Amino acid sequence: MNEKADRSVITQMIDGIDGIIAKLEEIIMALGVILMAINTIANVISRFVFNHSIIFAEELNSIFILLVTFAGIGYAARHGRHIRMSAIYDHLPDAMRKILMIVITAVTGAFMVFLAWYSVEYILNLYSKGRIYPALGIPIWTTYLWVPIGFFITGIQYLLTSIKNVQEKEVYLSTNLHEAEAHEVEV
Repeated sequence: MNEKADRSVITQMIDGIDGIIAKLEEIIMALGVILMAINTIANVISRFVFNHSIIFAEELNSIFILLVTFAGIGYAARHGRHIRMSAIYDHLPDAMRKILMIVITAVTGAFMVFLAWYSVEYILNLYSKGRIYPALGIPIWTTYLWVPIGFFITGIQYLLTSIKNVQEKEVYLSTNLHEAEAHEVEV
């Protein structure tokens, strides 16, 4: 009985962490896309009305693309929407699929955390060079902060999925999507 209560507490903690990260990602992605659209529309209007582009529009959109992309990878992992090559996986028995999913999510999570660390080193290198965006005048390294954040959140998401698969009987593609639900959506 105590082991079940411990699992319940751990599951609630995982779901709580997952919920907080999900809300942050949704807000970041929504704001990023909206601001990118506003920036692009303003630039188009400026080009046609004033015959001049907004000087910083391209730089700003590249920042928003970074933001949306690296917030989006965690979002995709959360909803089990990353590309999966499952020709062999789908034909394995349930127990083997379960083991393979635990290994896949754990290795992917560790790799994402490694990429987060590696991207921090890249940002430190950019910082040391002191480069700035010509039109915006802000240091380039500040806009790349989204890269390690996105990789780290994605790594956490995959590691949480691995833990969920260890705890639960069903095979989970993400912390809130098990395999049976994914097959229903695909059909």
